[in-house]
Amino acid sequence: MTTTHEWPHLFDAGAPGTPVLLLLHGTGGSEHDLLPLVGRLAPGAGYLAPRGPVQEHGMNRWFRRFGEGVFDVDDVVRRAGELAGFVDWARGHYGIADRPLVAVGFSNGANIALAAALLHPGAVANAVAFSGMYPLEGRTIEADLSGTAVALFNGRSDAMAPIDSVVRVGSILESRGAEVTRNVREGGHGIHPGEIDGAAAWIASTRKVRND
Repeated sequence: MTTTHEWPHLFDAGAPGTPVLLLLHGTGGSEHDLLPLVGRLAPGAGYLAPRGPVQEHGMNRWFRRFGEGVFDVDDVVRRAGELAGFVDWARGHYGIADRPLVAVGFSNGANIALAAALLHPGAVANAVAFSGMYPLEGRTIEADLSGTAVALFNGRSDAMAPIDSVVRVGSILESRGAEVTRNVREGGHGIHPGEIDGAAAWIASTRKVRND
C-alpha cells in the first residue's frame, strides 16, 4: 500500500476562494488526463490530481476488478478509504482545509469518487461523475449523506456503465440524504462537450459546494 505522502499526484492551488478539483482519471489514464478540464469546469480553480494506485496489465486504475463491470467490492471499499486518507493529508499539507473540494471523475475515476462519497462524505462531499456507475454492489450504505451533492453524467446506451446501475447509485445516494442531479444523454461511454458545460454550471451554482 502506498502511503499518502508517496502517492504520485499533481497540485496547483489556483486562485483564492475557488474550489479545489480532485481529478480522478479513468482506466489506463494518469494524473495529467483531466487537467485540460479545470479551466472549463471552474475558471481559476485549484486542482489535486492523484494517480490510481492499482495496476491492471500496465494500466493505472483505482481498484481491482474481476472483469468488465464486475468489481472487487472489498478492494473498492479499501481504496475509497485510502483516497479519503489522501484527501485529508492533502488538505493539511497544502493548506486547503478551508477550500471547497469537488471530486471530478471519469469512468473508473467516477466510480471511486462515488464510492468515496458514499463511504467517506467527510472527505468527499461533492462529486461530478462522468460515465460512472454503482461501485458497491452488495454493500449496505449507512452514512448520513445529507451534506453531500453529486452530479451524474451518463450516456443512455453506455455498455460500460449500464443505465440501471446509474439509476441505482442515484437512488441510494438520495435514500441517504444526498442531493443528486441526473444528466442522461444519448450515446455511450465518454465525456460529451455539453456535459462539461453542465458540470461547470453545476459547480458554479450548487450551494452544496463547500468545505465540510
